[in-house]
Amino acid sequence: VTPLTPSITRILAGNPSKFTLQGTNTYLVGSGPNRILIDTGEGKQSWITALKSSLSSSSATISKCIITHWHHDHVGGIPDLLSEFPNVKIYKHRPDYHNPSKFPLLDITDRQEFQVEGPGGGGRLRAVHTPGHTEDHMVLQYFTSNDSKEEGGLFTGDNVLGHGTAVFEDLSSYLTSLSKMKTLVPVNGKAYPGHGPVIDQGKEKIEEYIRHRQQREDQVVQQLRQYPDIAVAGGQVGSGKGWTLMGLVRVIYKDVPEALHEEEDRWVLLEGQATGSGRGSAL
Repeated sequence: VTPLTPSITRILAGNPSKFTLQGTNTYLVGSGPNRILIDTGEGKQSWITALKSSLSSSSATISKCIITHWHHDHVGGIPDLLSEFPNVKIYKHRPDYHNPSKFPLLDITDRQEFQVEGPGGGGRLRAVHTPGHTEDHMVLQYFTSNDSKEEGGLFTGDNVLGHGTAVFEDLSSYLTSLSKMKTLVPVNGKAYPGHGPVIDQGKEKIEEYIRHRQQREDQVVQQLRQYPDIAVAGGQVGSGKGWTLMGLVRVIYKDVPEALHEEEDRWVLLEGQATGSGRGSAL
């Protein structure tokens, strides 16, 4: 449990791994008796225990929970949350999307706002639909009151992480969402990611993500234009065979450990779809 600002507390979900970094970040927002929770982790007992302890120390409860997207490491703690706080209202964009457990979720519409309790009128969270990592993905703009000395920021979900780069389902949607997110962060405003540390320069980090994706896209296009035949790229007589996804991965991600190449070939496929280079097992 880490207080980040007077009205934002981070509670790690207790699920560290190479994919979740130090674990999923969940956030308590507000400083009044009724707090808003962002995401629930994957259902570890240590998380719900830490959440209850944090609330108890400030004589507060949770009135609302906002889910950024459907992935298990963000929704898995919902049963524990409902068990401990049966009156909490849980919101997610498209409640029936990837909801096999039929959690009782309320819909979030794009740009819907939630009041945050705190001194000087508190603040507000605005949900913004930003598909890419998943189709239902939402980020949350945080606006503080005019009387507050605290700065606003952006809860980025899994579209932008505190370390490394994010994975995505749809590259075109993802790039559009990143461009939108860049306009949502105040100058020098912080970003609060779903995984990894707080990002002090949120706008700068989002711009870095956009440049990185453009660089990878350019690498795919350049490789295909320069070496349309994989045998030519290897200095051999042309074979007439096109590039396979894994062949491109081994060239473009040559500095990435081979153990991760299988994961990377999906992203090369998405890059190829976005650039119009093709789809399927060969590009």
